[in-house]
Amino acid sequence: MDSSKCEVIELPKIPDRRGNLTFIESFRHIPFDIKRVYYLYDVPGGASRGGHAHRDLKQFIIAASGSFTVVTDNGYEKKEYYLNRSYYGLYIPTMTWREIENFSSGSVCLVLASELYNADDYIRDYKEFKKLAAKGKNDDKA
Repeated sequence: MDSSKCEVIELPKIPDRRGNLTFIESFRHIPFDIKRVYYLYDVPGGASRGGHAHRDLKQFIIAASGSFTVVTDNGYEKKEYYLNRSYYGLYIPTMTWREIENFSSGSVCLVLASELYNADDYIRDYKEFKKLAAKGKNDDKA
């Protein structure tokens, strides 16, 4: 796994006639220690969530129920990921703009985060994000 790129990761799935079980372990299935867990639910039709990037925080997003689309942007390339299975998740590294949209009725978006909440870690202005992303690419070439 390249921890600098977004990637869909298949999680372990233990089938059972009574219902399936999936688990996630830090550094085994995702490349960070889980410090915070939250979930989005009851998102109204047509609404989107996200609309920001993080300087230091990494995330792993799972459609625990239902489905939605995650649009990622590293400052140069946009990609769409359709999540609709609870045994797949999307790893999102630092400095990745994300929008979560097209929530199905009753969907639950589960997010595992590498850091505790810190308002200063958020980049909420897309123009600022693009400038920082371009600076990061230039720093990599030096």
